[in-house]
Amino acid sequence: MSERYVIKFSKGGYAKYTSHLDLLRFFKRAFRKTGVDLKYSQGFNPHPKLSFAQPLSLGYLGDNELVEFETNTCQDPRELENILKNEMPKGLDIKWCGRLEESVKSLAAEAQKAEYEIIIPVCIKQEDLEKALSGYLAQEQIVAMKRRKKDKKMIEVDIKGKIRDLTGKSREENIALPMVLDCGSASNLSPELVISSFCSFAMIDVPRYMMEVRRKKIIFYNNLQF
Repeated sequence: MSERYVIKFSKGGYAKYTSHLDLLRFFKRAFRKTGVDLKYSQGFNPHPKLSFAQPLSLGYLGDNELVEFETNTCQDPRELENILKNEMPKGLDIKWCGRLEESVKSLAAEAQKAEYEIIIPVCIKQEDLEKALSGYLAQEQIVAMKRRKKDKKMIEVDIKGKIRDLTGKSREENIALPMVLDCGSASNLSPELVISSFCSFAMIDVPRYMMEVRRKKIIFYNNLQF
């Protein structure tokens, strides 16, 4: 009888430059080296039943990332946690492993929103930052430029309805923008669109590569917590 599990891990340091496909390869290799008997799909091109709740963009840090997998045999989650920890490269740290209930279709299907924090190296007084955020959110539409997948053409999109929360804190050398955005199959908003549209609105002229994006956690439907 197969069993379903979920692993919580963090992605930090230089590991943030690991692509989604490479991350998938790291986990597959760790399972193979530790002898975990992953269950495979049926058909002409079988692949292990291993998937992430929501892919994390290249260059993003992640505090509580989640990967689900299915095995052919039942194992103690604590044992899985311990044996896999030693196989992770630097910057990828396993924090917890547990069983995934049968009632959960998949983590990707249950994802609803995500909490992020954006760090921008610019000095702005707290009252000026709050005024800029208030004006930004008060717009009838918050328009951002997005590349359309079909033909790669840049188009305007209104992202206001997908921003669940957005605040700001001014610090000595930077500002922090905690935000909660739609994240999932039903509705999804990339932090990149918030960054570009807010910086344009607030006239913040800082190169994108100098900013840091950290996903704090993914929030799920049906009160799922990990």
